[in-house]
Amino acid sequence: MDAAFTAEQDEMRRTLREILGKRCGPDEVKAAVRTAAGHDRELWQQLARQLGLPGIAVAEEYGGVGCTPADLALACEETGRALLPSPLLATAALAVPLITALGTPGQRSALLPALAAGGLTAALAVPGPALSTALALTGENTPGEWAGGGRAGGVQARPGEDGGWRLYGEAAQVLDGHSASLLLVAAHTGGFARSRTLLFLVREDAAGLARSRQTTLDETRPQGRVQLRDTPAELLGAEADNATGEAVLAALAATGRTASAVLAAEAVGAAGQALARTVEYVRQREQFGRPIGSFQAVKHRLADLYVQVQAARSAAYYAAWDPRQGGLALAQALEALRITAGEAIQLHGGIGFTWEHDAHLYFKRAAADELLFGPVHRLRAHAAHRAGLFTTPQEKVAV
Repeated sequence: MDAAFTAEQDEMRRTLREILGKRCGPDEVKAAVRTAAGHDRELWQQLARQLGLPGIAVAEEYGGVGCTPADLALACEETGRALLPSPLLATAALAVPLITALGTPGQRSALLPALAAGGLTAALAVPGPALSTALALTGENTPGEWAGGGRAGGVQARPGEDGGWRLYGEAAQVLDGHSASLLLVAAHTGGFARSRTLLFLVREDAAGLARSRQTTLDETRPQGRVQLRDTPAELLGAEADNATGEAVLAALAATGRTASAVLAAEAVGAAGQALARTVEYVRQREQFGRPIGSFQAVKHRLADLYVQVQAARSAAYYAAWDPRQGGLALAQALEALRITAGEAIQLHGGIGFTWEHDAHLYFKRAAADELLFGPVHRLRAHAAHRAGLFTTPQEKVAV
C-alpha cells in the first residue's frame, strides 16, 4: 500500500484550505450557524462548484468526482480545521453511501447527480440518540436495540393503500434534519412476526412531515427533530432485496466504517488547528517579561499535545485507506480533540475560560461528537470485541 498523497490530493487540500481561510474564520462560523439553515449556503455552493466537494465519493456515471472515501476524509480534515458548518457529513458520508448501496437504478439516477452537485442535501434519521449504534460503531446494529419494535417507539412503517408506505413516529437528533431536502428514515416494520428495519425516502414537502431545529451544545453540528404523522414515503431499494432487512443493516454498518474514518480525519483537523492557535498564543502572551511559551512546563504540555495529535493523525490516515479500522481511529481522534481543546482553554488563561472565546468552539465540537458517535471507551470496546480480544480460548476454537 502506498500511503503517500498524490499531487491531486495535495492540490485539493491546498485549494480547500485557501477557500476556507478566506470564508470560514471564527466570526464567519458563528454567523453561519445562526442562520435558519445552520450553514452558509453560498459557501456550500462555491465548494460544490469549484471542488465538487459533495460528490467526491460519488461515481462519475452519476455526476460525481469518482474519488475514494480516502479523498473525502482528507477533505474533511480541512473542514475540521475550520469547524465548517455544512451538510457535508450528513450528505456525503452518510446518505450517499446508503443510496449507492441500497437504491434501485432509478433511485440512484434520480438522486445521486443532484446530491453530487450540491443542489440536494440529505440526512439520515434514526430514532432516539442511537446514531452510533445504527452505524455499528459502539455495538452491533441489531434492530431491536435501536430502531424500536412493535409498539416500542421509534419510527414505524406500514404499507399504504396506494401501494406506497406510510411512516409515523419521531427522530429527535437528526444531523441537518431541519434543513435537508431529503430524509433517509430508518423505520421498523413487520410487527413481531417479520420484524425488520428498512430505510425510506421522505421529501421535504411530504404531507405530515414536521421539522424543527434543536438547541445543541455544538452549533456547528446542527440537529433537527423530525416528526412523521402518516407521512408518505418511498422504500429505498427494491422490496425483494428488503425481505429480511439484513441488507439494510449491512449497508448501515459499512457506512459507519467509512463515516468513522471521515469523522476521525475531521477531528484530527480540529485538534491540529486548536493546537496551532494555542502555540501562536503562548508565543505572544508574556508573563514576568517573557513569553509564556518559553517556560519549560508549558513546552512539556504542548509537546504532549503534539504527540497526541500526530498519533491520532496517523490512525486517521490509516483508517482512510482501510475503513475497517475506522472505529479505533475515531476513538483516538476524539480523545485527542477533547484533550487538546481542554488544554487550549487552560493555556489561554483567564481569557480562554470566557464562554465566547474561540477555543470553546473546539471544546464543544469535541464534547458533542463524543456524545453523538462515542463515547470513546465504547468505540474501543466494540472494536476490541470485533477483533476477538475478549473471547475465551474455547470460543476462539469454535470460531
